[in-house]
Amino acid sequence: MKQPWWLGYWQLARMHKFPAGSILMILPCFWGYVLGAHGSRPEPLELVYILAAFFAGSATLHCAACTINDICDVDFDRQVERCKNRPLVAGTVSMPAAWAFLFLQTAVFLGMISFANKAAFLCGTLGVSPLHALYPLMKRLTWWPQAWLGQARDELGLPTAWLVAAPEDVKSVPMWTLTFGTFCWTIVYDTIYACQDRKDDIKAGVKSTAVLFGDYAKPILWLFAAAFVATLAYAGHETHQGWIYYAVSVGGCAAHLLWQLITVDLNVPEQCWRKFLANGDLGYIVLAGMLGEWYLN
Repeated sequence: MKQPWWLGYWQLARMHKFPAGSILMILPCFWGYVLGAHGSRPEPLELVYILAAFFAGSATLHCAACTINDICDVDFDRQVERCKNRPLVAGTVSMPAAWAFLFLQTAVFLGMISFANKAAFLCGTLGVSPLHALYPLMKRLTWWPQAWLGQARDELGLPTAWLVAAPEDVKSVPMWTLTFGTFCWTIVYDTIYACQDRKDDIKAGVKSTAVLFGDYAKPILWLFAAAFVATLAYAGHETHQGWIYYAVSVGGCAAHLLWQLITVDLNVPEQCWRKFLANGDLGYIVLAGMLGEWYLN
């Protein structure tokens, strides 16, 4: 049976795997807005509207990032078993059509963020270009493409949302400290993700922290995980969070990362994929502690 014309674009944007990947861009935006509001909590319904806007914007940007990734990596994807059925490799979407789709997604995102204040708009557009735009090329230029992804994905999503709530916080130390923490978190989960393809990447010449870290991946990831938890604790202290935040957001995050790194076998692709997905749960735990502080404490 012939597949519908739109299915290739749906898969190119990774919507068939939603919320995997997208949620890891969305949740740091939620964190940034909640902490940036400095306790001035909106009514629950108003909060739903605000978070829905961040949800839509982040999901759109993630879809655009997946599209440009596949455009740039089509030759690599032919050599990686997990990627051989992607639309550009399979021929279900042409390269010119993929470029047109990318420009449409980018225009939609920029249209959404244009309603934000100047500080948030500038921060958000930096995430589009050069950070997301150049990410696929980093696999060719550096062993640290995950670090570039950390800047593009979480590192600018969180301060963009924070600056929506508090545009005067451009020089906020806790904001930029937690931004660094989300960068460390990205290194953790995206290295685990990259371990799925480590053998194929070595053959194809694709660079990644999974290849770079090699047998020392777990000890190195422990350091990045600890740094993330420490920045959560520091940001909580500086924004005057209470016990719910520390018990749920900080303690829950630490416990979840502990579980991930103790139980994952980085040589088993199925385990790496499951642990990558589990980071969405970690993000919800952090958000739950923040919202608990607002509405329960």
